[in-house]
Amino acid sequence: MKCRIGCGACCIAPSISSPIPGMPNGKPAGVRCVQLDDDNLCRLFGKQERPAVCGEFSADREICGESREQAIILLTSLEEDTRSG
Repeated sequence: MKCRIGCGACCIAPSISSPIPGMPNGKPAGVRCVQLDDDNLCRLFGKQERPAVCGEFSADREICGESREQAIILLTSLEEDTRSG
C-alpha cells in the first residue's frame, strides 16, 4: 500500500525516541511532530535530517486501515500495546 498523502497519522500517534530537528528528545505518542506541516506532509521527507525510524516506516493496511482516522486508532492501539513499563 502507498501512504495516503496528507494523512500524517504516523507522525502523530506513535512515540519516536530518536532526535528530530526541533524535538531533540524525540516525541511522545499522540503529539504532532513539529516537522509535520499544515498539509500533514513531512518537512524532512527525503532529507538526511529525517530520523531513520521515520524513513523505515512502510504503510500497511493492517497498520493504516482504510482511512486517516483508522490509522490514528490503529497506531495508537499499537503504541499502547507495546509501551514498556
